[in-house]
Amino acid sequence: MATILIADDEKEIVSLLRFYLEPEGHAVREAYDGRQAAQILGSERIDLLIVDIMMPGMNGYEVIRALRGTDGAQGNIPVLVISAKTLVSDRILGLELGADDYITKPFEPLEVAAKVKAHLRRVGREKAQGTQGQDGAESALLRAGPLCLNRNECTVSDGSKTFDLTKIELSLLQMFMEQPRRIFTTEQIHERGWAGTEAVDDNTIRVTISHLREKIGAARITNIRGLGYRLECE
Repeated sequence: MATILIADDEKEIVSLLRFYLEPEGHAVREAYDGRQAAQILGSERIDLLIVDIMMPGMNGYEVIRALRGTDGAQGNIPVLVISAKTLVSDRILGLELGADDYITKPFEPLEVAAKVKAHLRRVGREKAQGTQGQDGAESALLRAGPLCLNRNECTVSDGSKTFDLTKIELSLLQMFMEQPRRIFTTEQIHERGWAGTEAVDDNTIRVTISHLREKIGAARITNIRGLGYRLECE
């Protein structure tokens, strides 16, 4: 079904996750330090990354940063962090760098397998949306006011500037652009950006939306007090 890279310096954890993921039909690649993980990501097609934070060579944060700096679809694959670092600040940092999920150790393997399935399902849904229409190139473009989102290239611009967004920011902006002026609750934003994640709290959502507003222009996304957020069409 998918090729999943598990990067963790604890071989027991890698073996445990392999045991639960391979019966689902996934091919599993293994890396035991950050540099090895980065090398595999740079040379092979990977559909989803599971990465530990505290690894030798390169830590997980550095691996995520390098991955998200990669052009094309490979740089936008789902990333699940599994880490013994449990502080809220650690989770927020991982999510801000571009992780899609953050799971703390010790973890339940069945939960990880369920999250993998949820993120792969979301990616498949987004790809299907991006290929609809007779003209493939034009159907990949989503427009709302001056904003233009290219689903194939995972880029956003307003005609004069291209915005550098994380995968979660891109996913949330696409949700807003698909239904401009609609108010989305924090629960709906959570489901779109962090499907199946229990660790994400309202503060993380507020921080993510705040960063998105800073990048595309604060006036373009309005906080409707007590209700949620909406995209304003200029």
